Amino acid sequence: MRDSHMAVTGGGSGLGAAVARHLAAQGARVTVIDRNAEAAVQVAEAVGGLALALDVTDAGAGEALDRAIAAQGALWGLVNCAGIGGAARILGREGPMEMEAFDRVIRVNLLGTFNMLRLAAARMQGNDAIEGERGSIVNTASVAAFDGQLGQAAYAASKGGIVSLALPAARELARFGIRVNTVAPGLFLTPLLAELPAEVQQGLAAAIPFPPRLGDPGEFAEAVAFCLTNRYLNAEVIRLDGGLRLPLR
Repeated sequence: MRDSHMAVTGGGSGLGAAVARHLAAQGARVTVIDRNAEAAVQVAEAVGGLALALDVTDAGAGEALDRAIAAQGALWGLVNCAGIGGAARILGREGPMEMEAFDRVIRVNLLGTFNMLRLAAARMQGNDAIEGERGSIVNTASVAAFDGQLGQAAYAASKGGIVSLALPAARELARFGIRVNTVAPGLFLTPLLAELPAEVQQGLAAAIPFPPRLGDPGEFAEAVAFCLTNRYLNAEVIRLDGGLRLPLR
């Protein structure tokens, strides 16, 4: 990983920012990608990397990747952390879920992940192979892909799509020497959860078998780094959740 160029989407905050910091600490040249330009710049400056302000659903994002490659060298790793939430019942008090709400979550989480994967892979295929490998991609799913709760139809479907993408993407990109893996995190102490009252955080942590606490974003970053660097790990989906299985609600 040392001196390799790694790009992180959603790198301006939360799990993505933790990944950017961890990869930089391991010696990588990091490109921080986020729709929030100010957040991307702040993290990039902290890790000595490059900031790219772009929407992961933009079909023209490849041009931004080309600028990053020109500045940082050949792209060897992509970590897709960009994503949004959103809770809504399929049938709520005011009627059926608005299609726009479902579409937005699917578009950002699933289509955005696929868009960046395809664009990064197109650039990785031209890398000079090292022991047959030309790149590594790590996508972020969620335990909601397996244990979707009430009100999570859109979110669970988007993350389930990312889980299902792991195997066919890895199979297709194998001939180019590009690996694809996925990490499905449980409940992590991101800035969003950190804003919740202490008693709410404790209640969430109590549902986790062991260790009985919220995950540390640094632990997620370590799992991502393992996926990036272990050359025999491919087409895998790793649950990182302390044994958590989400209840109905």
